Amino acid sequence: MARVTAVRRLLASLLAVTLPLLAAPAAGAATTPPAGETYTNPLLPSGPDPWVVQRDGVYYYMNTEGDRIALRKTRDLARLAEAPPITVWTPPHDGPGSFALWAPELHWLAGKWYLYYTASVRGHDDDAHRRIYVLENGAADPTTGTWVSKGALATERPGIDGTVFALKDQLYFVYSPYVGDHSDLVISRMANPWTLTGPQVDIAHPTHTWEMQGGRKILEGPEFLQGPSGKLFLTYSGSACWSDDYALGLLSAAAGADPMDPAAWHKSPRPVFAKSVKHGVYATGHNGFFQAPDGQDWIIYHANSGPGMKCTAKRAPHIQPFRWRKDGTPDFGVPAKEGVPLPAPATKAATP
Repeated sequence: MARVTAVRRLLASLLAVTLPLLAAPAAGAATTPPAGETYTNPLLPSGPDPWVVQRDGVYYYMNTEGDRIALRKTRDLARLAEAPPITVWTPPHDGPGSFALWAPELHWLAGKWYLYYTASVRGHDDDAHRRIYVLENGAADPTTGTWVSKGALATERPGIDGTVFALKDQLYFVYSPYVGDHSDLVISRMANPWTLTGPQVDIAHPTHTWEMQGGRKILEGPEFLQGPSGKLFLTYSGSACWSDDYALGLLSAAAGADPMDPAAWHKSPRPVFAKSVKHGVYATGHNGFFQAPDGQDWIIYHANSGPGMKCTAKRAPHIQPFRWRKDGTPDFGVPAKEGVPLPAPATKAATP
């Protein structure tokens, strides 16, 4: 009897140690938020040019850091601030791509991760020396593995804010080159994720007064979006980033249109997403899109929490869901007020 009691005590001790370990998440693993969890904007106190991509239930976030590129990894965007930034790329001290790193974007293409970013040459932080560079990583997790530089994309002009998208198995690259006293949107086909091929076509330039606020005529930060009916869209940020009226414009093309044809794209005469004085959100721009595991579409953008805050590190990342109108066009609504709890992005697919 004494032996049985001793065995029982030993088993109880083992269970007391092992059960908590089985229940606890692995070190560094993100936890699933409780049902009904909320978030508030901004997600972080600082984060110009924010970007989010979701893959296999994991959200990867990045923004302009200036001297490096860092990723945050989480399954719960409501807790983004708890995810430590992991530096994945530090540029060389000198030479092309070594200074003023801007607007990083992470894309999963052809079974690998590719990271696009704008950078200049140390000592020449001006329009004439800004180019878009690309890094490659074959690891399944972009916060691990080795990032290899593929160099600068061979754009015909200096420029910023490169993005890529795939349509009918063809990759396309869109960026914002400097053309005289203004900046446009130019598109090119790609032979692979780091090589442009064929003509580089100018598809949009500043034409509306709202695109010329802050003393410059600017179209930048292009982002592709395909609607549920197949329509093609490119959002962009218009006006100077230091203007309170920095806002999002929209180019639209019919389903099946050739994105290389400038005549296929039609520009909205007014911003499709702009400041809200009522909600205290200004200079809404440099957006991206991502989809939660449940299929809900979201927009991410940076904004200032007051007027006159200019184009500084105080620009912070905001997110909110958006819907599709019956005509197949996106409705981004108005910027959500800061500090107001909102339903958080899903962490798993919707139940059938």
